[in-house]
Amino acid sequence: MRLGVLDVGSNTVHLLVVDAHPGARPLPAHSHKAELRLAQLLDEAGAIGAEGVDLLVATVRDALVAAEDKGCESVLSFATSAVREATNADEVLDRVRSETGVDLQVLSGEEEARLTFLAARRWFGWSAGKLLVLDIGGGSLEIAYGIDEKPDAAVSLPLGAGRLTSAWLPGDPPDPQDVKALRRHARAQIARVVGEFSRFGGPDHVVATSKTFKQLARLAGAARSAEGLYVQRELKRKSLEDWVPRLAAMTEAELCELPGVSDGRAGQLLAGALVAEGAMDLFGVESVEICPWALREGVILRRLDHLPNGHGGVPGTGQDGVQEFGRDGVREPGRHGGPHESNRADR
Repeated sequence: MRLGVLDVGSNTVHLLVVDAHPGARPLPAHSHKAELRLAQLLDEAGAIGAEGVDLLVATVRDALVAAEDKGCESVLSFATSAVREATNADEVLDRVRSETGVDLQVLSGEEEARLTFLAARRWFGWSAGKLLVLDIGGGSLEIAYGIDEKPDAAVSLPLGAGRLTSAWLPGDPPDPQDVKALRRHARAQIARVVGEFSRFGGPDHVVATSKTFKQLARLAGAARSAEGLYVQRELKRKSLEDWVPRLAAMTEAELCELPGVSDGRAGQLLAGALVAEGAMDLFGVESVEICPWALREGVILRRLDHLPNGHGGVPGTGQDGVQEFGRDGVREPGRHGGPHESNRADR
């Protein structure tokens, strides 16, 4: 079947279209994205402004057209930290629902971490042993650890690259004192949760997902994305430590000239590097392997796991084709509701 995953994130609204079947890996067929930077459109009260909501509604409409054009049988729609933490989240969700028919389900930070962990586990397989998974998004940092498909520990911290850039690094290039302050802040936040993971023992394999980690790995010499998904890519802590002071001294225009750095993410790279460096240091990690799969693939895999044998469609899908999510990012078996039923476990 052909599925679409509509991910309303802190940086982008991304529709990923895949051909997916139970027992087979999802094959990407189309990608449609728009950079809204919702995390940076919050006003002083923490609300997404009217202009931001207008852009979101228009972008969701465009994504639905793209999904229809590509023949999607269903679209799994969710939002992450930017919407989750907006003070007017309910109003935003109501507006998107009423004007597009899409019932965006808001994932909690822990759900993000768990679904990303599932994607990494499926990518690397059981032979990877105990996994530690790090994911830096636009609004949050997710960390998960475990030996099975469900992690033993999963946390989300407000340390996304976009959020931190907007709040801590206003200069271009940033003031060195601001950089030091952000470094202290990020490490203090991460240090608070290290104990939750250390009691399980050291990981056998450490992996990282997200655009931020991919760009940092590319700077450190990893293969270009054009060389394919199956080329092993890693980021060593020593290389990252060497790059951080260089990134701190660059303007956004200079960052855009670096290999593998996109114009839309260049301004966030330093904040992401500080978080990555802090996480690797505090967890005692010398290198991470980059995982091509992340949250969107985790959502698809969990949905495929919940398909009953012989079912050609997606359970819990309303007439508008929008998937509803339950506790672990999916609608739990036996829980049914209309396409506009809200099930926001984190609110």
